[in-house]
Amino acid sequence: MTESTLFAAAMGLFALSALIYFVFLFNRRESTARTAFVPVIAGLVVHTGALVLRTVESGHAPFTNMYESLSFLSWATALAFVLVNLRFSIPRIGPFLMLIVIALMALASSPLMPKETTPLVPALQSYWLWLHVSVTLLGEAFFAVAFVASLMYLSAKDPAKKDKLDAVGYRAVAVGFPLFTLGGLVFGMVWAQKAWGRYWSWDPKEVWSLITWLVFALYLHTRIVMGWKGKRSAWIAILGFLAALFTYFGVNYLLSGLHSYA
Repeated sequence: MTESTLFAAAMGLFALSALIYFVFLFNRRESTARTAFVPVIAGLVVHTGALVLRTVESGHAPFTNMYESLSFLSWATALAFVLVNLRFSIPRIGPFLMLIVIALMALASSPLMPKETTPLVPALQSYWLWLHVSVTLLGEAFFAVAFVASLMYLSAKDPAKKDKLDAVGYRAVAVGFPLFTLGGLVFGMVWAQKAWGRYWSWDPKEVWSLITWLVFALYLHTRIVMGWKGKRSAWIAILGFLAALFTYFGVNYLLSGLHSYA
């Protein structure tokens, strides 16, 4: 079985899950939510197999171009949802997170994304590639969870549901922030020093990673130190995720720099 076949199968399972989760939004039956969770788990397992095959076939980490990176980010987002749902049992964020996963996979599978495996440029031939990119994308996956929870918080009318969504958004940022800090900044700076001889070069990707980090640092500071909750925290989380999206997409396609080869 090929990597592309497993990728397509995983996408189909995530789409099935999204469909069942949307049914759950209307009937509110716990049995429907449990049923919707099954194809998420199955899709995650199948997608894991696709990433493993990609790694074996290419001989390097499965996130060295946009196709691979989108595939890994969609996998990480599904994983983040599984972990959050197991901890908090909050299926109502499921359909919207699955839509994000499907959108990422659809973009990855589009003709715009070259899918051929190619040898790595010398700067990427390092174990720091695994540490830097994988941990950063895992952090961004939890930011996606916080983004969805925050949007749903702003639209919710039931105070009990709002409180849980607020808590989920906070917990997701509390997990995503240290991952993003470690992968995006610490590992990135160490690798930059080894590859380019300096820790920081004000490259556009570095600058926007710092901006994203500062927004989520503001989220945690205002929440922990100043006691902010609710709408103000939700808007900061949404802004942070938008900054993360620009760091991921906008910088790659609109701004040139040392990270352009990726």
